[in-house]
Amino acid sequence: MPTEADRTGPAPGALLLCRAVPGAVAPVAHLLRERMQLTRAGDEWSVLVPEGGPWRDAGEPVDRVVTGWATALAVGAPWPVLALWWDADHAGFTLASGFRRPVGFVWLASGVPVGEEEAMRTFAARVGLDPVLDLQALDQLTKADSAADARTRLRGLLAVLARVGVSLPPELAPGEPADRLREAAALQPDSLPVGRPGRRDAVAERHTVDHSRLGPWTPWTGGPGARALALAQMAAGVPLIAWGLRRPSGGWGWATAGALLLAHGALGLAYDVTHPRD
Repeated sequence: MPTEADRTGPAPGALLLCRAVPGAVAPVAHLLRERMQLTRAGDEWSVLVPEGGPWRDAGEPVDRVVTGWATALAVGAPWPVLALWWDADHAGFTLASGFRRPVGFVWLASGVPVGEEEAMRTFAARVGLDPVLDLQALDQLTKADSAADARTRLRGLLAVLARVGVSLPPELAPGEPADRLREAAALQPDSLPVGRPGRRDAVAERHTVDHSRLGPWTPWTGGPGARALALAQMAAGVPLIAWGLRRPSGGWGWATAGALLLAHGALGLAYDVTHPRD
């Protein structure tokens, strides 16, 4: 007998792949203030597994929420963020990198592609995939295939990304329920929770973060151009918050992204004031 999940399709869920080690991702991910589990996904990649409150409890569209998260994480750090997402009707991905416009692709639950091939080419270039061999493999994901549903498409994408070092634990398969994914991530040997740190945790984190691993453009490192980047983040954050709050549906993720940019920029300016450079 078919179950309710079989009739309605998979519950909404997402994975956030960051091209950085967990130690560099954790302090930035904490600023999202969402409960997530962080673990390694390759030598130079990490994965954030969100609890999913915005779409599970508030009914927000999962794709818009994770696009906002990915954008905020990528602007606040020197590495790109790839969000894989799925719901009962669709599945897809969004790549965010710096201040550039996010790029992504979408499939219907049946696997029918509804994205543009040009987006896939842009994605390949930004991730650093081979423009011939790897792009050919990605092109296959944009073609009709009656034997491939949306979940299969995401797994095909991950197979291509293995060529740039992505290696998700087998238990973290796209399409699985969010609670099962978080439990599987928590069992990984280097896993750690991120989310809503208390005051003591935040103070401890400031003293234990290895700033040298966060990259020269993270504002609180005080590197070259840090003040300019902090001001740019604050300038970008305010309109994002306003735009997100004006949207009747799906603006939550963008408002969160704006709030993170504003907080991240303010943190950078505060660091510049309290840690003046000689």
